[in-house]
Amino acid sequence: MTAPATDELLLPVPDEDGAPFWEYAARGELRIQACAAPDCGRLRFPPRPCCPHCRSFDSTWRRMSGRGRIWSYVRPHPPLLPAYAAQAPYNVILVELADAPHVRLAGNLVTRADAPLDSVDPARLRIGARVQVAFTSIGGMAVPRWILEKP
Repeated sequence: MTAPATDELLLPVPDEDGAPFWEYAARGELRIQACAAPDCGRLRFPPRPCCPHCRSFDSTWRRMSGRGRIWSYVRPHPPLLPAYAAQAPYNVILVELADAPHVRLAGNLVTRADAPLDSVDPARLRIGARVQVAFTSIGGMAVPRWILEKP
């Protein structure tokens, strides 16, 4: 299979609030924004300038374990964008982080970080399956993907 050109793929567009997420991802770290107010400290995703709980503008980035579980998934086919046609049907999963159960990240379940999007047998997709983050470079950006944890 020929890999699609990166100019045809949907790549993240970091904004000012989310830029640190992508900078940490480039170092292979999964970090989530947290309120830095002494009486709050709650995690928030997507990143934003103000804490929705205490309204503080102080924030920090907490390192996560990178572990989670599949909260939901879908197998889009046919794909809406031609760049993904060769890998269809593939999966898109929503991962609930083990360190922050109210934080959910979208991604793909793959057999290894640089594997094609269709590398996991659809029969292995299960709500609640434990996963671990794995970063891959796409178009010069480190993008989180997910692999099944070994039992």
